[in-house]
Amino acid sequence: MDFQGYGDLLIKGAAMTIKLVLGAVSFGLVLGLIGTTLKLSRNALARAVGNAYTDLFRGLPELLVVLIMYYGAEALVRWLVNDVLALDVAVSISPYVGGVLSLGLIFGAYASEVFRGAILAIPRGHVEAARAFGMGPLLTYRRIILPQVWRVALPGLGNLFLVSLKDTALVSAIGLNELMRSANIAGRSTRDYFTFLLVAAFLYLAMTMVSMAVIALLERRANRGHVGAAGH
Repeated sequence: MDFQGYGDLLIKGAAMTIKLVLGAVSFGLVLGLIGTTLKLSRNALARAVGNAYTDLFRGLPELLVVLIMYYGAEALVRWLVNDVLALDVAVSISPYVGGVLSLGLIFGAYASEVFRGAILAIPRGHVEAARAFGMGPLLTYRRIILPQVWRVALPGLGNLFLVSLKDTALVSAIGLNELMRSANIAGRSTRDYFTFLLVAAFLYLAMTMVSMAVIALLERRANRGHVGAAGH
């Protein structure tokens, strides 16, 4: 297959796709835990904020979120720096940062529901036993709740990771040279769209297969010693 000198561009695009999805998922995991904490709070205002966050970003099309976050975040930062702080500084947000913010917010909205379901699946007696041993809320959360949440939520989070990996193609709309945009550039330059889109499809599939293998490995590791895991 003749790449006509654009092979390096595709490899760099694939590397940027991986960098983008890892950044977005890392950001989204933090948002997901925060969102879950708010949704399960006894405070009505906190629950309202958590529900509003998940309802908003689960209800909007992903491409619209990418565009709004990229252009809206830049306008907001420019207003804060130039109008509020009166610093008169040129402000611009890179497409990568915009992509991480938008995809991370989307991932976090869905992940918060996965985490919420996982926390609710933990037997109440485990928490009561931890408190009976004198563990405080934070220690109980870290030693009892989080390890079990990770095990229960991992399959759902793995599916969300695969969805986010494919959603990185949407960030090409704001000019980030990830895999999809690199394939489009190469196809437009050579008038051979089919070849480069086919290569992009194979690269996406390869990244998906590797991701699935890593997720399966993490699931086996998380289920070590758990009764009923892996057929035992």
